[in-house]
Amino acid sequence: MGGINAAGRSSGHRGYRRTILDVLPDTEQTRTLVALAALMQLVNRDETGQWRDADGTRLGEREIVERYRERILAHTLIRRIEDDAFQQAGIPGNRELTMTLEAPLRFTTSRRQLPQPLPPGWEVHEQDRHSVEVSVPAGDLHALLPEHRQAQVRAAGQLPQGFAPDTFYRSVHHPRGLSMAIFGVSDCLGQSGLDWEALRDRLDPDAIAVYAGNSIGQLDDAGWGGMLKSYVSGNRVTSKQMPLGYGQMPADFLNAYVLGSVGATGAIQGACATFLYNLRLGVEEIRQGRRRVVMVGTSDAPITPEIIEGFRAMSALADDQSLMALDALELLTDADYQRACRPFARNCGFTIAEASQFVLLMDDSLALETGAQILGSVPEIHVNADGWKRSISAPGIGNYITLGKSVALARSILGDESVRHRTYLHAHGTSTPKNRTTESHIFDQIARANGIENWPVAAIKAFIGHSQGSAAGDQMASALGTFAHGWVPGIPTLDAIADDVYAERLRFFREPLEFGADATFVNAKGFGGNNATGLVLSPAVTERLLVKRHGQRAVDDWRHRREQTLAAAERYEAKADAGHFEVIYRFGEGVLEGPELTIGADAIEIPGYASPVSLKTDNPFGTLD
Repeated sequence: MGGINAAGRSSGHRGYRRTILDVLPDTEQTRTLVALAALMQLVNRDETGQWRDADGTRLGEREIVERYRERILAHTLIRRIEDDAFQQAGIPGNRELTMTLEAPLRFTTSRRQLPQPLPPGWEVHEQDRHSVEVSVPAGDLHALLPEHRQAQVRAAGQLPQGFAPDTFYRSVHHPRGLSMAIFGVSDCLGQSGLDWEALRDRLDPDAIAVYAGNSIGQLDDAGWGGMLKSYVSGNRVTSKQMPLGYGQMPADFLNAYVLGSVGATGAIQGACATFLYNLRLGVEEIRQGRRRVVMVGTSDAPITPEIIEGFRAMSALADDQSLMALDALELLTDADYQRACRPFARNCGFTIAEASQFVLLMDDSLALETGAQILGSVPEIHVNADGWKRSISAPGIGNYITLGKSVALARSILGDESVRHRTYLHAHGTSTPKNRTTESHIFDQIARANGIENWPVAAIKAFIGHSQGSAAGDQMASALGTFAHGWVPGIPTLDAIADDVYAERLRFFREPLEFGADATFVNAKGFGGNNATGLVLSPAVTERLLVKRHGQRAVDDWRHRREQTLAAAERYEAKADAGHFEVIYRFGEGVLEGPELTIGADAIEIPGYASPVSLKTDNPFGTLD
């Protein structure tokens, strides 16, 4: 597992620990805060192992916590958007204006700035090689005048202040989402403790797959956002904006510059369920025996004025006016923005966020053979649509089916007792009035059908906001943290459960809940009827299943091999905690175009790959010979 969101780095459960910080032992709190200080570029560790601030002053870990704790807490998780455009400077734009000229207007400008073709009646006289005098006749003149509009939405789940993923590798005009993807998958590989080249060499290259994308593409200025507004903003389209804007581009980047994979690839888009859609594809590929290793992930960077305005126009976001009305305030403070997302409480809209999350899937035999860490297992992801709807964004019935199937599968694997007392829900929990009612009703009805009376509910968007297609990836990272540390994050913004929430059989809590979970249900309830629920089993349950399938001796041997993997992972995490990230970006290395291949009827040999690609395929259709 690896990635980054508003809580911090996913590897080592650092981001998860930020959401349960107050219940951690003092030593773990210190380690978490120091790692965040390094991530935020507040301190760095020199060659001698000493911590130093930006001025070079030596600091101990206790001093780092004392000096920076409040700053770290204030500039992680949901907070006031730190981009100047969302503050007093305002969002740059244009205002359409019609002017009635009582007399001809004359002005001097650069020849290159003249509109083409010239509007009717305009007269142009050369002044020199570069300048012209323009005469515009009396009458109506249509123009766009620059302005700076004050943002109506000012809260978001932003990456920790000071962290810039594009500074850790040779990024050249990469959209933010792709830089985050490069960091996220590098973090995943580092945390795995595995040598990727060695892992790849032991497999048929076609046994590896990458399924990664996002829900709305790259819409910042370096991607489709800049391309689509180029004409009205007076800028030129670059050669990179079109290709780098595609929603499947995270997978393309990982294949070309990180993994060197020639196996299956792609991305499935499903609004807020995008991460689970891609996870489902990876799980199915492994279950069918087509792949042995699959990298799955998403990377979304939607904190741009245009995307935010689009969601605001839908009345989907918690804007400033709605937040003030909710609490009868005349002014919003930084503390109010930090409380913008309130799942299952009185609320007024979701809080947008950015995140990149990746998980490395393996079939169980390979995991045992390689001594891989097993953070959990995913037996199935269920996906169902809503059927007939009034509005494309309105809730529907599909999520009842996905959660119902997932609980039925869990009951089959774990038994009734475990499902009723040792599972919990990772709610989509967006903080919209519709979601709090409809999702809680789904939970209530499934709980009733399965005899569950006190089902714990996590809703981590209260901390990190809604990262669109990466939201379920955030939930997955949190779930794996709960399995490792035994705490379910609370909902700190839940002052009181809203009256229209079906809470009779659900357990809501503000503080972290100590809970020994056998499994969790990661739920996504997306725009357009994109519903998905993933059953995630704990490492302890997974190991019990492995013993049943492979025998105790095989699992004991795996534990012995895992020691080396864990040691490598710990070395990576120690470097990452110090802000020394091993980001992988191999531009132009090992490039092959076809003539270098050795092609046979049954296999293709590729230079640089230890094993050939087998061309043998299953034929379920019969033969005509």
